[in-house]
Amino acid sequence: MGLDERKLKILQAIIRNYLETGEPVGSRTISKYTDLNLSSATIRNEMADLEELGYIIQPHTSAGRIPSDKGYRLYVDTLLVEKTHEVEDMKELILEKAGKLDQLLKQVARLLADNTNYTTLVTKPQYRSKKVKFIQLTEVDTSHILAVILIEGNVVKNKIIEVTECLDKEIILKLNIVFNTFLQGLDLAEINMSLIQKMKEQAGDYSKLISHILDVVAEAISEEEEVEIYTSGATNILKYPELNNVDKVMELIDTLEEKEQLSEIINNKLDPMESGEIQVYIGSETSVHAMKDCSVVTATYEIEEGVYGKIGIIGPKRMDYERVVNILHTLMGQLDDIFKKKT
Repeated sequence: MGLDERKLKILQAIIRNYLETGEPVGSRTISKYTDLNLSSATIRNEMADLEELGYIIQPHTSAGRIPSDKGYRLYVDTLLVEKTHEVEDMKELILEKAGKLDQLLKQVARLLADNTNYTTLVTKPQYRSKKVKFIQLTEVDTSHILAVILIEGNVVKNKIIEVTECLDKEIILKLNIVFNTFLQGLDLAEINMSLIQKMKEQAGDYSKLISHILDVVAEAISEEEEVEIYTSGATNILKYPELNNVDKVMELIDTLEEKEQLSEIINNKLDPMESGEIQVYIGSETSVHAMKDCSVVTATYEIEEGVYGKIGIIGPKRMDYERVVNILHTLMGQLDDIFKKKT
């Protein structure tokens, strides 16, 4: 069921007032807060309808109302007006204080935490596809060879491969030529049966070994890299009474410090791939229990084709969504300019 204009305006007023105060909102407050010129009784009736529809809830008897997750979702989807206002001197500070990428990303996390008063996270960029750049096979002893596999992004994987017979230098050289001739510049999806058959034909008597080494190469390419995540502003959560509970604070801080669950969110749930795209996740829309009373706003940045990372802002469900989205939009544009200058 859609909401009429009056209900939408009242819901918007409730949310904005709650964002400012953190206190349940009553009909008398709304009658002063909006330009509807409605009586408190009429507003109470509309609020009752909004509560019945699940957009607001009454936390205590005789208390005012606060937004539900459903109410926040409607606010984000239909009431949030995107604007483009600059975050003062953010770009200059980033350029001045950050030379290398990791310093840049740490600085982004700190600046976002300072500018929003929320907790922030920034992931180091990853490659969407993992292409083979080079493979080097070297004899370790009579029954083992070492495969050094260089993957796009200059990620190096070392794998020990057991062999059933001693391989002389000439055979190892031939295998190196075969693997680099056929696999260089390919990702896992491009290694098909036709290609494998051609490699086996080139290897002659060592075709079975080709299959064995290919299994190891495939394993190396498909291994998930640990996502490096920079966080800042963890103590900002203490500023919000609804999160300032000892158990909640400890659980949130543990999640931010261990980062394993953050990595899970970034890799799975929060996975928009379009550069600059902003996503909002409210309460239980994230899978992490510690964040059930929080909202998470994320954006994807791209430093070059196929190389991307995430920026996230974590705050209470009553966070100032409009300001957060504005800041992320501005930041995405600034990062795009910075990365273009670097390339």
